[in-house]
Amino acid sequence: QVQLVESGGGLVQAGGSLRLSCAASGRTFSSYAMGWFRQAPGKERELVAAINWSGGIMGYADSVKGRFTISRDNAENTVYLQMNSLKLEDTAVYYCAARRSSNYHLTPSEYDYWGQGTQVTVSS
Repeated sequence: QVQLVESGGGLVQAGGSLRLSCAASGRTFSSYAMGWFRQAPGKERELVAAINWSGGIMGYADSVKGRFTISRDNAENTVYLQMNSLKLEDTAVYYCAARRSSNYHLTPSEYDYWGQGTQVTVSS
């Protein structure tokens, strides 16, 4: 069992930056692929970024490429999402998820563990 706790969300002006963190419990964190997802009101949950077990392979949604960076520290059991040049449309609840696989997947249903989410609100 893996427990995930997100932090770092908040209110930021458009063009600003935030760094989300996701702390994981358990000794198997380094064997899991990790993903960041988001869900805005009235919309489906969507992948933002994902990373494989070693941190060597990352994937991003087209809407965040060049602005967001996912990374992980397996020694600290933590995955990060650095968000720069934030836009109004980035406003959502952001979730961290773990997949019992070395490789990430684009689909939320492929992930086995989820955090409780952290709100990111971008204002004009």
